[in-house]
Amino acid sequence: MSQKMAVFAGQGAQFVGMGKDLAADPAIAACYDRANAVLGFDLKQICFEGPAESLTRSDYCQPAIFVTSVASWTAFGKRYPGCTFASVGGLSLGEWTALHVAGVLDFETTVRVLEARGRFMQEACNEQPGGMVSVMGLGLDQVQAICGQTGATLANHNSDSQIVLSGTKEAVAAAEHAALAAGGKAIVLNVAGAFHSPLMAPARERLATLLRDIPFAAPRLPVYSNVTGQPHAADGDAIREAMLRQVTDSVRWLSCVRASQAQTFIEFGPGKVLSGLIKRIDRANNVANIQDLATLESAAAIAAA
Repeated sequence: MSQKMAVFAGQGAQFVGMGKDLAADPAIAACYDRANAVLGFDLKQICFEGPAESLTRSDYCQPAIFVTSVASWTAFGKRYPGCTFASVGGLSLGEWTALHVAGVLDFETTVRVLEARGRFMQEACNEQPGGMVSVMGLGLDQVQAICGQTGATLANHNSDSQIVLSGTKEAVAAAEHAALAAGGKAIVLNVAGAFHSPLMAPARERLATLLRDIPFAAPRLPVYSNVTGQPHAADGDAIREAMLRQVTDSVRWLSCVRASQAQTFIEFGPGKVLSGLIKRIDRANNVANIQDLATLESAAAIAAA
């Protein structure tokens, strides 16, 4: 059997209707009911029926993707109880889902943290407007040079061929121009602000206050850290600090995938963003996404791999 890694979706993967057919199972529906009790609003309604405008709000979107990812994970565990994973990881908010399934934080605490994290990040966007640009076709050295020229910072190192930069609107526009001039491709992303950059410092400070009194347990299996690209330490205080750094530091997704030494990756939650990135990193990787009944039923072969 190949070594498997479970990975969890990040913000931007959401869509209206996510998780709805899985929730025909009362055990899955209970995930949404438990989240509703924590949040004080109807997250289930927003996930299943929308409107899309609500689902794109960071304070709704982050817990919504988390709960749908946990619902997908729970449904998979019931359907394939013999499938085990050597490690877990996730992109940005997905790393919080990975920490939850590894036993670091309980469900209710993670829902509460992610609602606040989304709210704090949106507040930081409003206070310090910024943006992000995806750069493709240039090497890391070339992109780092563009950062030096423009004041943009490296936000996500997703693969050898895709790196995302963050910064002020002016820095992002300059980085887009510089990337095109260097022979690469550049797409300015439709996002609320400069995530994973120093412009998120206010969000990090507010999150630090919230997390101060929340206990972080040692993970039951390796959880790969976005900040280091290596497994988190067993020390809860170190995990807390790394998750605060994650708000303002680069996401080293390429490093996480390579360091895991996994050959099979199963993505849990809405969309197939991580599956695409993992295939781009190495075409030989086996990937699957679990987000609804159809993908759950079609996963038998990869679960047994």
